[in-house]
Amino acid sequence: MKEQQLAIEQAVTWLHEADGLLVTAGAGIGVDSGMPDFRGNEGLWRAYPTLGAAQIGFESIANPASFSADPALAWGFYGHRLKLYREVVPHEGFAILQRWAKRMRHGTFVRTSNVDGQFQRAGFVKHRVAECHGSLHLLQCALPCCSRIWPATAFEPQVDERTCRLIGPLPRCPQCGGLARPNVLMFDDAAWLPSNTNIQEQRLQRWIDSVDRLVTVELGAGTALPTIRRFSERHGPRVVRINLRDPQIDPVKGIGIQGGALEVLIAVDQALKRHSGT
Repeated sequence: MKEQQLAIEQAVTWLHEADGLLVTAGAGIGVDSGMPDFRGNEGLWRAYPTLGAAQIGFESIANPASFSADPALAWGFYGHRLKLYREVVPHEGFAILQRWAKRMRHGTFVRTSNVDGQFQRAGFVKHRVAECHGSLHLLQCALPCCSRIWPATAFEPQVDERTCRLIGPLPRCPQCGGLARPNVLMFDDAAWLPSNTNIQEQRLQRWIDSVDRLVTVELGAGTALPTIRRFSERHGPRVVRINLRDPQIDPVKGIGIQGGALEVLIAVDQALKRHSGT
C-alpha cells in the first residue's frame, strides 16, 4: 500500500507540472462503463454464448474472412457491439481526465486501441483523438472497391442476440453495392483502409511536438497486443500506467499503479485536489 501511495503522489507531481496530457487507453478503460472484456475467448464467449457454443474465437470472428464466410454472423457480432457502444454511458473517469487537461496549456490528446468511440461520446474533442485500430462508427467496402470511408450513422443493426446474427439488411457500399464492413483493423486484415487513422496520427504527432512537459496517463492497456503500452513507453519518462492486472513498467519510463481505471483515477484526483488545496 505504501508503494501504491508513493506512486499516486508521483503521478500528482507530474500532473501538476505538466503542460500537456497524453491519454493512452486500451480495453480496460471501458470495463467500469459496463463494456464487455474480451480478454481471452472466455470473455468473448461470456458476452456471446453462441460463439462459445460453436467454439468461434475472437481472432476468427474479428477477421475479414468472417464477412466472406458468414456476413450475417459477422455483422451480428459487430452490429451488437455498435448498438452497445451507442448506448453506453462513459464513467466518471473520462470527466476526471478532462478536468486535469483543462489546467494544462496544451490540453489533452488521446490515443486508443479501442474502436468504441467512448472518448468522443464523453466529450473529448474529435480532432484530439487518434484511434489506431479504427472505429466501429465508420464503414468501408469489404472488398474494398474504393478508398471511401463513411459514417455508420444510418445503419441501425437489428441483431438476434440468441443466435448472434443480423436479422435486418446488411450494410452496403454506396460505390459498388457490395457488402460494407466496419472500418476497424481486424486480424489478418489486408483490406482495412487506414486513411482516417493516418490523419489522426499525424495530428497527434504534431501535438506531441508542441508540448514541453508531457505527462502520459495509460489506462487498461493489455499485454497480449501491447501496441498502446509500447507507444506510452516511447513517450516517457513521465508515464502513469494504470492497470488492474499488469501495472509493471520500467522505472526509467514511468510508474505503475495497480487497479481499475475508475478507482485509480478517483484516488489520483483526490490526491491532486489535496495537493492544489482545492
